[in-house]
Amino acid sequence: MAAGLDFESRAFIDDAFVDAVSGDTFASINPASGETLARVASCDAPDAERAVAVARAAFAGGDWSRLAPGKRKKILLRLADLMEANKHELALIDTLDMGKPVKSSLGDMAGAIACIRYQAECIDKLYGEVAPTGEESLALVLREPIGVVAAIVPWNFPLMMTAWKIAPALAAGNSVILKPSEKSPLSALRLAQLAHEAGMPRGTFQVLPGFGQTVGKALALSMEVDCLAFTGSTAVGKQLMQYAGQSNLKRVYLECGGKSPNLVFADCKELDKVASHAAAAIFHNQGEVCIAGSRLLVENAIREEFVERVLKAAEGMQPGDPLDPESFMGAIVDETQHRRILDFIRQGVEEGARLRTGGQALDGPGLFIPPTVFDGVTPQMTIGREEIFGPVLAVFGFDSEEEAVAMANDTPYGLAAGLWSQDIDRIMRVTRRLQSGQVFVNNWAGGDQTMPFGGVKQSGNGRDKSHHSLEEYSNLKSVWMTLQMG
Repeated sequence: MAAGLDFESRAFIDDAFVDAVSGDTFASINPASGETLARVASCDAPDAERAVAVARAAFAGGDWSRLAPGKRKKILLRLADLMEANKHELALIDTLDMGKPVKSSLGDMAGAIACIRYQAECIDKLYGEVAPTGEESLALVLREPIGVVAAIVPWNFPLMMTAWKIAPALAAGNSVILKPSEKSPLSALRLAQLAHEAGMPRGTFQVLPGFGQTVGKALALSMEVDCLAFTGSTAVGKQLMQYAGQSNLKRVYLECGGKSPNLVFADCKELDKVASHAAAAIFHNQGEVCIAGSRLLVENAIREEFVERVLKAAEGMQPGDPLDPESFMGAIVDETQHRRILDFIRQGVEEGARLRTGGQALDGPGLFIPPTVFDGVTPQMTIGREEIFGPVLAVFGFDSEEEAVAMANDTPYGLAAGLWSQDIDRIMRVTRRLQSGQVFVNNWAGGDQTMPFGGVKQSGNGRDKSHHSLEEYSNLKSVWMTLQMG
């Protein structure tokens, strides 16, 4: 227990908090202090089997799946209101659990609440279709919920990523089983309490904490799970697709890894401002961001000057106490990720990249790594190709637009890309040529709930946010009626 909080640490199955069938638990640890926050239920296949059976019965019962869209909307809006009323507690839980700055966690809460409200408001405003036919027929295109959805979410934005998955799935009328990351499970369990308070019908929303190789695998292989929604690494995403093929060909939507390029052309204005955005694009949330602008591609005519500006910006983005509202960065989520980041930094030095700042873990308690910048990176270097998921920036130089685009696209990923220029013709050309699910022009990570979020290539195939996400959690049904005319 920490900060006077009494964390719920049991699984939420069939409208009740219960221990795992095995009785096993795992430690949820504050990475900023090393303190154990709670012993959390470690679910496995028997827990998944029970939750899936409950979810299937709830879906068949129709208390949610056949509830009028307007009534589902009211319950989801009630949940959003409860999240709003408890946003400081929810933000504190995520900060303690995974180490992110509390200011960032509060921003996540705003995003999660906005997502719930947006999807709730969408659901009773989407119409079916009447296909064109002759008078002797009537053809309808209906959109219906899929059934049982298993959502497997990551640890870097615990509640915001959860909302992106569960909001459209619930709005569409599905029963949802949430598997939060074992690195940040506590806010999901608090969310289950709020969903129950909001009036979510029994069995409609359940939470199974545990590990990917146990309860996550069981959900992915279940013959009674109709859809998997996942955000995480590309390697795990590939494994989940295999599990879907080995079981019931369940629908799989993936938002996976990234190595996002951020292109800065020499015609930019306000280079200090651009440099600050470029630094924040990689150092926000300790670099533990799927769309982190981890590859900075700068036109050589301004590269030396621009890198100096980035280094200056990074000085003001040092890690600090996650509970301090002034801290830009917090702690790395756990020791495994901490070691992984430091190993990549070591490889960068060994492969000949020029270390300009950072590169060493900070002394003292907690898992902290300062902003780290490498210049002179080439596409063959490990730090220039692999997703590090930490505060490590790789800077490349280019001389032409063609070279910049080729370098940007030279990656198996395609989640996000940035482009900084004052030339509208160049902006239109490059935007269309970048192989990415989203392109940020003269900003980084811009957008709101109206914009779909997702990638191409090995960054995945699904879309979160916007009304497009509702399409992923519903089936089309074609109804052709023969009419008796005259």
